[in-house]
Amino acid sequence: MENIKLYKNERIDDLQYKGLKIIQNKEGFCFGIDSVLLSDFAKSIKPNSTVLDIGTGTGIIGLLLCRKTELLKIYGVEIQKDVAEMAKRSVRLNQLEGKFEIINCNVKDILDFLPAHSIDCIVTNPPYKKANTGIKSEDEKQLISRHEVKCTLEDVIEKSSNLLKDKGEFFMVHRAERMVDIMCALREYRLEPKNIRFVHSKQREKPNLILVKAIKHANPFLKIDKPLIIYDEEGNYTEEINQIYGRK
Repeated sequence: MENIKLYKNERIDDLQYKGLKIIQNKEGFCFGIDSVLLSDFAKSIKPNSTVLDIGTGTGIIGLLLCRKTELLKIYGVEIQKDVAEMAKRSVRLNQLEGKFEIINCNVKDILDFLPAHSIDCIVTNPPYKKANTGIKSEDEKQLISRHEVKCTLEDVIEKSSNLLKDKGEFFMVHRAERMVDIMCALREYRLEPKNIRFVHSKQREKPNLILVKAIKHANPFLKIDKPLIIYDEEGNYTEEINQIYGRK
């Protein structure tokens, strides 16, 4: 294994999935269960696909998809330079340089790096909150990760439509409360919603996350998948969550 340099407050976490490890900064924005759920939701990616992860952050989704699928190439676009550099070191740590490439840019400029209509599949865990809503973190990195200060939901969906091939697939995890915004933007940019799955913390609680699959230039037909429950009544992960994490 290559000797990878760590900087202040950084650590290497074992993902406990097919030998994958990831570098994270404990003072920064670490990945959450939403990214793990999205990687599982998108595991149906066709073999030999060229994939783009918008807002890759630490690279967690791309790393997992490199093991969960038979993709040919995945690009991860990340606006924050130091976070992008950390993701690059995680790629080297897992010896995935030939499969996973990090691009340091704003998604609004992604067409300067990748040709239009060149991507088979896009995955994204974008900032959830509108720029002027919610309690804002004082940390700039967390602010950029959580709020639409550098790009909006519409920016992500518009650029995805520009980049995807005809019938290309789009997978997103987002807050359930933004569902109407998501559906309207997808339709506006010719990405037809095909599957929705609501994610609930517990069986009797309202959903807090939504997993969405859309296909470019597809015919209208929406399937609502069964809900995904994270915790049982005792507060333990459900059997499905343990399976997603590779624990059973």
